Amino acid sequence: MLGIVVVAVVAALSFAAINFYAVKKLDTGTGLMQEIAGAIQEGADAFIRHEYKIIGSIALVIAVVLGVVVSWYTGVSFVLGALMSATAGWIGMKIATLANVRVSNRARESKSLGSTLKVAFQGGSVMGLCVAGFSLLGLTVVYFVFGRLLGQTSPENLTVSVNWIGINFIPFTMSVSGYALGCSIIAMFDRVGGGIYTKAADMGADLVGKTEAHIPEDDPRNPATIADNVGDNVGDVAGLGADLLESYVGSIISAVVLASYMYHLRLGTTRELSGELVVRLVTFPLMFAAIGVLACILGILTLILKKPTDRPHRELNVATWTSAILTLLSTGVFTWFFFAGRAEGLAEIGFSLGVMSPWAAAVLGIVSGIMIGQLAEYYTSYDFKPTQSIAAACREGVGLTVTQGLAIGMKSTFLPLIVLAVAVIGANAIAGLYGVAMAAVGMLSFVAATVSVDTYGPIADNAGGISEMAKLDPYVREITDKLDSVGNTTAAIGKGFAIGSATLAALSLFASYLYSQAGPDDTINNFVLVLDMINPLVLAGGLVGAALPFLFSGILIEAVANAARKMVQEVRRQFAENPGILTGEVRPDYRLCIEISSAGAISEMKVPALIAVLTPIASGFIFGADFVGGLLIGTTLSAIMLALFTANSGGAWDNAKKYIEEGHHGGKGSDAHAAGVVGDTVGDPLKDTVGPSLDILIKIMATVSLITVSIFGEYNLLGLFF
Repeated sequence: MLGIVVVAVVAALSFAAINFYAVKKLDTGTGLMQEIAGAIQEGADAFIRHEYKIIGSIALVIAVVLGVVVSWYTGVSFVLGALMSATAGWIGMKIATLANVRVSNRARESKSLGSTLKVAFQGGSVMGLCVAGFSLLGLTVVYFVFGRLLGQTSPENLTVSVNWIGINFIPFTMSVSGYALGCSIIAMFDRVGGGIYTKAADMGADLVGKTEAHIPEDDPRNPATIADNVGDNVGDVAGLGADLLESYVGSIISAVVLASYMYHLRLGTTRELSGELVVRLVTFPLMFAAIGVLACILGILTLILKKPTDRPHRELNVATWTSAILTLLSTGVFTWFFFAGRAEGLAEIGFSLGVMSPWAAAVLGIVSGIMIGQLAEYYTSYDFKPTQSIAAACREGVGLTVTQGLAIGMKSTFLPLIVLAVAVIGANAIAGLYGVAMAAVGMLSFVAATVSVDTYGPIADNAGGISEMAKLDPYVREITDKLDSVGNTTAAIGKGFAIGSATLAALSLFASYLYSQAGPDDTINNFVLVLDMINPLVLAGGLVGAALPFLFSGILIEAVANAARKMVQEVRRQFAENPGILTGEVRPDYRLCIEISSAGAISEMKVPALIAVLTPIASGFIFGADFVGGLLIGTTLSAIMLALFTANSGGAWDNAKKYIEEGHHGGKGSDAHAAGVVGDTVGDPLKDTVGPSLDILIKIMATVSLITVSIFGEYNLLGLFF
């Protein structure tokens, strides 16, 4: 079993390195193209280095606190998770800033949409493969080093030693939870910081450049355009990668923790599980994910090696579907052999489809993920009626543009939630709460392919900006715009996957939170997995939890608005003081705009991250475990709706603007276009800052609660005085 995981990790990271250097050796084009790309790369490097210094200092404090208050291995695992996530994000951002100019040059030289797509996707695949490879690398260390070490050094009867691994499950759950929390912290800072950075620059560039000065997008005369392109890399690449890595790890961890407590509560009863079976349940999610990575490598190769065509959406879908189908088939065969002869033991814990129950639950997750992705595409792509209706509303002015976008975003939450509800009920019927966790694992089992497709979008977007600023022939921008338009849709699909998997993982982690309150003498006979919603503490926690995502989102939107306001003022100042900028005689000062975005992101990203970490801890030590249980329920339910609403409405506004720019309703420069730009600006902080951050919020809160409940469940102010 160890061999499968090691092969997957080595294959993923080796393939990532091959693609990295294959893209790097491509021609970078003209001197002006290289100069612009160098400025983007320098700005992105400077920001992420500064950001990681701050994150590093905060992560060190958290690690020490975890090491002292919880356990040394929880603190070490936390550092490992943070290191894996940060490394994947940094490499992904690095390849994006190298690939953008090479994509632009390939379009310039080849005049081929298919050939240009291949370069952009090959660059994006580095991020996808690193997300899968580094997350599995860290998990392998936790499993086979911490799991074995704790199993050998802890003689209590909770230890199971089967062939190659010995696990003491209670310490093991703390170490894997610490690893997940480390990944989550990096994801939160990357998503929040990167989202504030990119949207401040994007809004500033659009509001002054497009609507006031009436110059094209990414025009070199716009002082904010370099900052806008830098933001695409720090927010939509590094942030995206850390986000989905965290979702990927969280889904695996939730299955591990649930299996561990299923074993713990049955000890000493007539329904006790065999140690050999529970070790298989604990290791199965990791093996499932490893096989998915190998399948994704083949799926990615189908696009890179085949003869390119001029149908980018179809090509990207083929790579994704190939990865998904290969994952489904190969994991099915693996599951049959992995659990062969253990149907009776699985039936004892409620697995209704015998040895194939975990796989069937995962398949349900894959199917529901695809359905959620298709629904996201329907509500955000300008090929369909919802986004076209927003574009039509733009003819009537800004008010109706915003109103129609709000309506579409709100309606878009219902069907995905129906899909998730059916998936939860079905997975629970197949394999209990473990099945719900496996549905999340299934949904993200081909994450290497989905992240590759997602990351290709920002690379294509940057390539378009470089083409415009380097004054290349218009056909180059036409090619990159077609790729960018497809990238907007794939990004919306990726956000749907992230939100859906976060929901399933959060529900599983919440169940684990309830399980973790079981004492050493509790068994399945006297411990009931129930949270009483009419308990005033639980109800109060639910009310506070439901309000928390709105507070969190408001802080993020205000942070983007504050930074964007400074950006708008700076761009206006430069245009007013240097009229030669708009005539092309004077080069604008790009550096000041980059500094405004960087300063705004760095100063504003700390409060939202601290809210996610400190809220469950403070609530727990004041009001106790019941209040935190309600808090988690309220936050999860509220955040799911808000995340879908913000992601889909923002994506629809963006593509409605692009639909107009394609020549509909008057095209570029029309009143409808001006209204579409404003609608896109309203949606910017929603789709790229708020939406992606909310799914991280619910998983951080669940993981923090799981780690600390053993302390605040017993020691809290309410318990001391009442």
